[in-house]
Amino acid sequence: MPTTRVDLHAKVLDDDVVRRAKAAGVDVLVYAPHFTRLPDARERAAAFSDDDLLVVPGREVFTGSWRDRKHVLAVGLDDPVPDFVTLDGAFAAFREQGAAVLAPHPEFLTVSLTAADVERFREDVDAVETYNPKHFPWDDDRASALADAYDIPGFASSYAHRPETVGGVWTEFDADIQSEADLVDALKSGVPRRTYHQRNPRFRARELAEKAHLAYENTWEKVDRLLLSGMEPTHPRHIAYGGEFDDVAVY
Repeated sequence: MPTTRVDLHAKVLDDDVVRRAKAAGVDVLVYAPHFTRLPDARERAAAFSDDDLLVVPGREVFTGSWRDRKHVLAVGLDDPVPDFVTLDGAFAAFREQGAAVLAPHPEFLTVSLTAADVERFREDVDAVETYNPKHFPWDDDRASALADAYDIPGFASSYAHRPETVGGVWTEFDADIQSEADLVDALKSGVPRRTYHQRNPRFRARELAEKAHLAYENTWEKVDRLLLSGMEPTHPRHIAYGGEFDDVAVY
């Protein structure tokens, strides 16, 4: 039976990322950068795809406000979905487009779907992340218990904000995934899969570096975006969305 190694969530994409992914035997990489519109992510993904590595664009949508945001990862979108919309508005857009919907880092800090959210959207959530390098062991245990409680398949990802982390984590599907549509189908149909991550000291150090980046991302970088930056390209009232999401925008 053919199998495919997939890293289902990375924030970075360059030549080093591609090299590391290929060296680890990763076949598919989902590229879902923060605050980047889908057409831009899709163009960059295509530029780094080749016969050895398929890069698929994704969108980790920040639902809600900065104070109460919940991240939801969508794969297989045809049209852009902005950040800072209601959770219901985001799920309605994903549902309409037939995207695969993943719950990254569930119940992690204040930026994730809760168990109540997963229960509410049980029919829409196709997979729950049970491992990423920013998790602590108890986060992995809680996420795995959540996936089991609602009988939702799990997945692991590098959740890489640093190129060095790519290649250390993957999910192996019992399927031959050759396209974005194949990946969406595998996720939505619940294809059997197994999760893997490296356990050597070098990767442990990279996990620590990712955790340190998380602290930066939620302090100084957040202050910059809140106080110093202009309107984000993924703001729901950006001209690019033509008012389509005004009724579910939280800003």
